[in-house]
Order: sequence, then C-alpha cells, then structure tokens
Amino acid sequence: MAQMKATAAGLGLELGDRKMTYNSRLAQEAGLWAETKGKGHQFHMEAFRTYFVHGENIADKAVLLGMIKRSGLDPKEGEAVIDKRLFSKAVDLDWDLAEKSGIIAVPTFRMGQDKIVGAKPYETLKKMVEKYAE
Repeated sequence: MAQMKATAAGLGLELGDRKMTYNSRLAQEAGLWAETKGKGHQFHMEAFRTYFVHGENIADKAVLLGMIKRSGLDPKEGEAVIDKRLFSKAVDLDWDLAEKSGIIAVPTFRMGQDKIVGAKPYETLKKMVEKYAE
C-alpha cells in the first residue's frame, strides 16, 4: 500500500486507507449510463474519490446516488437506472469482451501481442508504445 500511495502522490492523486473491497457492478452500470449523458469522466472521477480516497461502499445505493448527484447527473434518473438495471446487459458485454481478450485485471494495456497488467511505471508503458510506433 505504501508503494501505491507513493505512486499516486507522484501523479498528484489522493489515495486513502481503503479497508474493504466492495462490489463495483452497480457503479459500472451507472458509469456506462453516465457516459451516455456526456458525464462519464465526471462520474468515473467521483467513483475514484468515493472508493479509493474515502473508502465508501460503492455498492450501496445511497452512496451511488450521491456519486451521481455530485457528477452533475439527475439522481432520479440514476435511481431508475440502478433499480431497473438498465445497463446490466451492456456491462455483461464489456465483461465478455474483456474475458475474450484475456483481460483479467485493470488496468490492462494491449498492443499487438504485448500486454501490461496492473499499475506499472510510466516508462514501462512508454517502451511498449515506442516499440509499436517504429
């Protein structure tokens, strides 16, 4: 955890002392909905802060609705998306694509036959990109 905090600090990212791992499935569904509303970036940044900085349970509906509101989205519409699971099939398709592509963790970067899994130093990704830029 100390190395992750140091890396995050070097990137200007805040990182809290997360004690629990929570199911992110509903947050993924809400995130896809947010993308259709042009608020994907705002929602994903809010999800990062909520989970990794504050250690909140992003599987909890009230927490999700707070994330939706802080992202500039309509909480009532967001509640319907969550309750009716309107983006469940879309997330299933994303998961299927990831599985077929051999992606087992995030982040994963793929170029050609090369793959980088997990948080790695900038230089590692740069070398892979340079290899394929030639």
